[in-house]
Amino acid sequence: MVKRKIKKHKYKEIREKIKTYIPGFDKLFSHGIPKGSSVLIEGGPGVGKTIFCLQIAWEAIKRGKKVLYMSFEEPEKHLISHMKSFGWNPDTYIKKGSLIIRRFNALDVSRSVEALLSEAKKELLIEIQPVFFPENFNPDIVLIDSLTSIASAFTGEEARFRIYMEQLFRYLEKTDTTSFLIREVANPTHVGVTSYVERGEAISFLSDGIIVLYNVIYNNGMRESAIEVLKMRGEKIYRKIVKMDITNKGLKVYPNKVLRGIHRRNYYLT
Repeated sequence: MVKRKIKKHKYKEIREKIKTYIPGFDKLFSHGIPKGSSVLIEGGPGVGKTIFCLQIAWEAIKRGKKVLYMSFEEPEKHLISHMKSFGWNPDTYIKKGSLIIRRFNALDVSRSVEALLSEAKKELLIEIQPVFFPENFNPDIVLIDSLTSIASAFTGEEARFRIYMEQLFRYLEKTDTTSFLIREVANPTHVGVTSYVERGEAISFLSDGIIVLYNVIYNNGMRESAIEVLKMRGEKIYRKIVKMDITNKGLKVYPNKVLRGIHRRNYYLT
């Protein structure tokens, strides 16, 4: 018998997929979020963006991951108290060093970037490192709360903000860190509102994924929360707006409860 030579094929590298372990949410993906992705968490005020990210942090550290939660708004003690109100106790993981919750000053970021740019001959080619990352800590997941606060520190300097965002996304990609970046928007660009201009212009394009949280108001005055995975590079997603609840144990998503009889108008669904 003549042995046949098996031709070896080169396959593209298959990226590891991660799960959030938020009840019901992961069923909106075929497998999960590709590791190393940068994901925008969009929504208006009070829709649960911070809870969503804190819950991701909690579920990750319970499973042995290192997590950095960067706040540009609330102080550390408020976020820790917020976690405890849902029955999550981060203190043990903070002491172990697997969780860092730290408040940063967006103006410090702006000044550092400005100093680096002023020394560069070609601004678009300069490598800007995220100077606010803690030293000697290599997180698996980074959560930034929020890009909106960082953008406010670049008021009148949109070009510099865009450069900084490009370098930040590039840095996260280089380190293979999975990141979730909160952005407060009254009118997400995808809902068809032509008058809205994105701050920083390229953020939605730079991101690998977009998850949108909605405050749904029906014509009869009833109000509900909803969530949608709008975009996720390298992963099959189920495109639908589904019901979401904020319970005393955190967020709960109902992947089979599609909200019907509503339409997008501005940001709210009415």
